[in-house]
Amino acid sequence: MPAPPSEAAQRRHWFPKPYADMVARMRVPAGFVILAAFGWFSHPTARSLLVGLPFSFAGLMLRAWAAGHLAKNMRLAQSGPYAATRNPLYLGTLITAFGLAAAGHSPVLAVIFAIIFALVYLPAIELEEQHLTVILPGYREFAARVPLLMPRWPANWGSDAFSSALYRKNQEYQALIGWVAAVAWLFLRYRVLR
Repeated sequence: MPAPPSEAAQRRHWFPKPYADMVARMRVPAGFVILAAFGWFSHPTARSLLVGLPFSFAGLMLRAWAAGHLAKNMRLAQSGPYAATRNPLYLGTLITAFGLAAAGHSPVLAVIFAIIFALVYLPAIELEEQHLTVILPGYREFAARVPLLMPRWPANWGSDAFSSALYRKNQEYQALIGWVAAVAWLFLRYRVLR
């Protein structure tokens, strides 16, 4: 009688590994595509800026909060936003992107962001999950308890406090710099298009 398949073999993957490996390397080039699309398709109005910028800033703050709890490849992050979702950095990216699309008054940007997230970032999330399951003890139990992306209010937010040292080590300030540049571009476009 053949041995039953291992738990890893039983787990269904969304994306074939060769595809996921290829697109994981495309995250940076995809960022340049998003940047070019953002520059071209943004047509902000006063109202779109008032609605979209606070929304995008909330996503940026979620990323900052997550970065202050994440010791990459060293320990399992389970406190702060990691108590509600396994991928608060990606969720923050998604919120920031859609907020900037709203601020730019561009449904085309929202569609481009959604397609790139689905085709590039979701496979990257899957690869990271596989990696973390191997290197971090307890990750499988954590994954069974905490949702992949969409947050669920936890009973306990964990005991680890936000660490500004981790925020700096994870270089999350780069996202802030990028956001400030995007906001400056939106205000410049707004003044030109008025």
